[in-house]
Amino acid sequence: MNDVSHDLSRDLSHVRADGSAHMVDVTDKAVTSREATARAVLRTRPDVVGRIASGDLPKGEALATARIAGIMGAKRTSDLIPLCHPLPLSGVELDLVPAGDRVEITARVRTRGVTGVEMEALTAATVAALTVYDMIKAVDHLASIENVEVLAKSGGKSGDWTRSGREDCGGTGPSAAAEAPTDAAQQGSQEEQR
Repeated sequence: MNDVSHDLSRDLSHVRADGSAHMVDVTDKAVTSREATARAVLRTRPDVVGRIASGDLPKGEALATARIAGIMGAKRTSDLIPLCHPLPLSGVELDLVPAGDRVEITARVRTRGVTGVEMEALTAATVAALTVYDMIKAVDHLASIENVEVLAKSGGKSGDWTRSGREDCGGTGPSAAAEAPTDAAQQGSQEEQR
């Protein structure tokens, strides 16, 4: 075993001492209420945002289609991300806000389970953004997807946290700067994943 593998296995709960990846065993973890909020920003031209808002696109109404796609994405996260546990989701909400030169997408996912739903929230926001891109590529193939990030998380042994402070993508939605979790929260998170 090399030193890099040993260091990774100590820091990452899904990496074994030999460096191989595996699905974390969550059998003994307590069932708790968990929630995560994530966002993605689709940036395009202001005239395209106007067409998105009015539903005037060659492929049809983008916002409702993207909302449903995001919900479907959250439900299929464990099929897409190899080491994610399948979770019974109790709620998925997506808000798509067209303004200026962007559509800000915020996804909130909830469950009662033994592991968090950050990946489901990120997947929901990203799939919704990809769907908007697919709906507008005929009118703006240069659109981009930016600022994909978790905004908040609650539940579980590692506790709650929220990003706060900066508005780095124009400020149409929640703040985006990370509050660093405490050392105890980080250690709890690593043990929670084991």
